[in-house]
Amino acid sequence: MMRVRTTCPYCGVGCGVAVEATGDGVAVKGDPNHPANFGRLCSKGAALAETLGLEDRLLHPQIEGRRASWAAATETIATAFSRIIERHGPDAVAFYVSGQMLIEDYYVANKLMKGFIGSANIDTNSRLCMASSVAGHKRAFGADVAPGCYEDLERADLVVLVGSNLAWCHPVLFQRIEDARRRRPDMRLVVVDPRRTATSEAADIHLPVAPGGDTALFRGLLRALERHGARDAAFVAAHTSGVEAALEASAPFDLARTARETRIAPELLARFFDLFIHTEKTVTVYSQGVNQAADGTDRVNAIINCHLLAGRIGKPGCSPFSVTGQPNAMGGREVGGLANQLACHMELDDPAARARVRRFWRAPRMADRPGLKAVDLFDAVHADRVKAVWIIATNPVVSMPDADRVREALRRCELVVVSDIVATTDTAACADILLPSTGWGEKSGMTTNSERRMSRQRAFLPPPGEARHDWRQICDVAAKMGWAEAFAYADSSEIFREYARLCALENDGARALDLAGLTALDKAGYEAFEPTQWPTPKGARGGMARLFADGRFFTPSGRANFVVPGGRAVAAVKPDYPYTLNTGRARDQWHTMTRTGRSPTLARHIGEPFVEMAPADAAREGLRDAEIVRVISPLGEMLVRLCVTARQRPGELFAPMHWNDAFAARARVGALVAPIVDPVSGQPALKASRVRIENAGAVWHAFAVIRTEDFVRWRAPDTAGYWAKARTRGGLRAELAGFEGALESIHALVADELFAEAIRPAHARAQIAAHANAGAGVYSRALFIDDVFAGAIYFARGPVPVARSFVCEQLGRALTARARQAALLGRPGADAPDRGAIVCSCMNVGAKEIAAAARAGCASIEAIGAATGAGTNCGSCRAEIARLLPEREHVPA
Repeated sequence: MMRVRTTCPYCGVGCGVAVEATGDGVAVKGDPNHPANFGRLCSKGAALAETLGLEDRLLHPQIEGRRASWAAATETIATAFSRIIERHGPDAVAFYVSGQMLIEDYYVANKLMKGFIGSANIDTNSRLCMASSVAGHKRAFGADVAPGCYEDLERADLVVLVGSNLAWCHPVLFQRIEDARRRRPDMRLVVVDPRRTATSEAADIHLPVAPGGDTALFRGLLRALERHGARDAAFVAAHTSGVEAALEASAPFDLARTARETRIAPELLARFFDLFIHTEKTVTVYSQGVNQAADGTDRVNAIINCHLLAGRIGKPGCSPFSVTGQPNAMGGREVGGLANQLACHMELDDPAARARVRRFWRAPRMADRPGLKAVDLFDAVHADRVKAVWIIATNPVVSMPDADRVREALRRCELVVVSDIVATTDTAACADILLPSTGWGEKSGMTTNSERRMSRQRAFLPPPGEARHDWRQICDVAAKMGWAEAFAYADSSEIFREYARLCALENDGARALDLAGLTALDKAGYEAFEPTQWPTPKGARGGMARLFADGRFFTPSGRANFVVPGGRAVAAVKPDYPYTLNTGRARDQWHTMTRTGRSPTLARHIGEPFVEMAPADAAREGLRDAEIVRVISPLGEMLVRLCVTARQRPGELFAPMHWNDAFAARARVGALVAPIVDPVSGQPALKASRVRIENAGAVWHAFAVIRTEDFVRWRAPDTAGYWAKARTRGGLRAELAGFEGALESIHALVADELFAEAIRPAHARAQIAAHANAGAGVYSRALFIDDVFAGAIYFARGPVPVARSFVCEQLGRALTARARQAALLGRPGADAPDRGAIVCSCMNVGAKEIAAAARAGCASIEAIGAATGAGTNCGSCRAEIARLLPEREHVPA
């Protein structure tokens, strides 16, 4: 048995993973020795083994849809790049890369573009999630650094979460906080979020801030800190600049004005201010709700200002803390993956830095000005100013704002190269050349997590087909463009060593990112590398947990800067588009589902796209829970299931970002989002689009399960105007709806379409059972191959009342006559109780099982866990469990 220690490929927590590979497959567990997670994994990490199949993998290079050799593909790319550069200049070429890449991949991509092609037109999908933090850090600290570490979350007496549904998006960090709260009951948690989320339900105080109100909230807090004597006068005087200007700008934000601009009750604000003022050990954690805004950088600096005034930085339990969305978002920033950076925390507008990097790389032509940031980059593609783009490990046709225009831009672009592990993404459909990349488990390199901790991803599987590492693809193209010597790396360890040397070059503490202690790391040391935080200066025995303890910052003056935020940024209300659309993540899915969409376990919790809406708004619009609705913006529209919930505030909607054309009919939320960006960071405002919502007019609904070996190519019957599919064990499940035809006449046609492929190879052994209740408008058909349940479809005029978990679990089973009848009706008998909607994906526990345990006397989350297993793994379902208790606990969830 082979055991490999590696790192999770999902969020920026950077959890360690222990993989055991045997002849029977792969077992994934948390690495108990990794300092990020100490053995705990979230639901996504725990299900990684389910994502390793080859069903939809891109296995060979393709040119114009035809299989090609690597030599032909790289030669075609190199020749086209060289021709375009010669005719139109280096800025006619661009790279769009990803926080899914490893440090070594990112490093060579940045080196090729900025030092050899000679343009800074390389940007990353981290622009969509972390650019405002980068800009805010640089304005305040002089460098893009997270000052604290995860241990601070446990040592703090107050944790403030701003724009972060940590319980769902970074579950392992949230459980570290909750463990600390159980050990120290006096520890407090405050959540600042417009929505009532799983995170806010565990909070001592939830501040339901209005969209655009975050900066006002922290300007009000800054004023309150000063007025109540919470300034650390010695620290501010010795180590900061600009405090008086910041205080003067915040002076108008008394409690009344702050309450007015944030729409938070004054008494709730006063409680929060008092708690912050009187709690020395405070950590403020912020994420996409802060960053993804037209004033995201100002929000970051408004938070940092409060920590600087109170001197709560650089000390245990004290820090402003940005948590990143991707596993290597931090690493990409370090190597210069953003268009306005150079490399290794050196700046493009610094002639000495450019000369240093050019000399080190022996670069023929060095970019000397910032390149195009993500939104501008795809605008330039659309306008034919960028004529060739190489997209690596990301899916911008889904994730970018104004996503339909991005797709149009790629379709009209002269050359689109896409490197990915999957052949069927929305972006891959626009590619002229597809290059097969290695994925998690096959590639080897470094990532950096949110606390500046570098960890190794290690391979435990061979590359499938002709897949190649991203860094190798880039180096092969560079070689064919004439720069073979500069890109002649034998393996990823050589690239990392070069990167460490560049970080150390002429540094001597001048730059925060110092890897001088790793410049001599040989291949054996690289393979055995243990998780380490940077900086690691020469002679250091390990990394540094916290920065700025000495009060020295990386600005020219050596002082931290207070920054005066600009005005309030709120999307203008348009009468035709009365709602503010917020976007974000669902608990068990990731980005555009190219990995998590392969897992049946992760589809249990939420299997289709949705939009959340407040009950009062739904009543006013005449909409009912679980209907199919159309959400429309001036740019596009989507079809989704409506979820009417009191967790959503009136006037605001929420929809997840994950679903795309591979999994649903029309569910790309990016198609609705306007390409409005923060003027400082260039980060898009993804959480404040103006939309309207209406009933889509479905005249019939259906739920289907079907055995299939080809999930990827399965498409819903043509009669279904709405569909969303998800994997289940042995096949798939699908939600369907139609906008034409009478249910009485159309249900048989739809069922025949659904079953056709499954019946074809086993026609003689296939049996179809039917049930109809025409008066109630309920119909169902079930397919059996011999006695094995091979599929079913259930129809109703409205949302289908079927025991979905039960039906999915019957798929592929040989059933008795009684069980066949239960499967046909979609309702279990007394001998097969219905789990209900799945709450705990890890342990496959449903709402009805939890409710039954509660009725049997389980009065706490811990008791529910002991009885059912729910909530005992990653813990991200604990808030949902609490909702099902007879008398909800006001305890950490």
